[in-house]
Amino acid sequence: MRIIDTHLHLIYPDRLTYPWLSGAPAINKPWPAEIYWAEAKPLGIEQALHMEVDVTESDIEKETGFVLGLPGIVGAIAACRPEHADFPAQLDRLLAIGGTRIKGLRRILHEIDDSVSQPQLFADNLRLLAKHNLTFDLCLRADQLHLGVALARKLPEVTFILDHCGNPDINGIGLDPWRRDLQSIAALPNVHGKVSGIVNHCDPDWTTETLRPYVEHVIESFGWDRVVFGSDYPVVTKTGTLTRWVEALSEIVSDETAENQQKLFAINAERIYRLT
Repeated sequence: MRIIDTHLHLIYPDRLTYPWLSGAPAINKPWPAEIYWAEAKPLGIEQALHMEVDVTESDIEKETGFVLGLPGIVGAIAACRPEHADFPAQLDRLLAIGGTRIKGLRRILHEIDDSVSQPQLFADNLRLLAKHNLTFDLCLRADQLHLGVALARKLPEVTFILDHCGNPDINGIGLDPWRRDLQSIAALPNVHGKVSGIVNHCDPDWTTETLRPYVEHVIESFGWDRVVFGSDYPVVTKTGTLTRWVEALSEIVSDETAENQQKLFAINAERIYRLT
């Protein structure tokens, strides 16, 4: 199975500053490209998109330029600040650094106040992405999915990707009301679903069957043409491994057609993130 990883975090503390890592001791260390590819290539992962790692704001452009020079990285999803009035200038700087290798942008929303994404300025700034054929990854908690619905409705011309299956609270309240809210955002045709980032919501003894109802609901809600795979490496290592995650997901979809499996693992990513 040919795989494109649409959600790879690489961490270089000697070059960049990651304030949030002090609160994540399990992964608070370097995670360079060589370590990732040593595990990823035997799994069939051929290419990866680097997902911004919430560096300190002054390092955003530095991170973007640096990761585009790393092996196997075919594009970057860069950090940004759409809540700021100078966002258009930031966007221009990012594009000057990466050109067409900038495939999308992301602003972490699950750890900041909900009010950040609600002003009209935020939406007006994101509207600029459509002009450059850039996507916007939505990183929201399960109880924040309404924020993604509001943005996607305001901006039908912008392509959104919902990260981490909408972050269901697997180890807590479980399927509901996430299941209902996931259907609401998936009903919007300009939103796609990223099957990623759910094992860290589980205890370390999770099994394929722990994940199955969540993965199947995401695929059923979005359809096979609007889902992509992401490793969420190295966050995935908090309660598992990259290998364990890929093998579990492969098992969950093993009864599907080869075409549908390839859509999830590579073909959709090539189209949505414009890799071909």
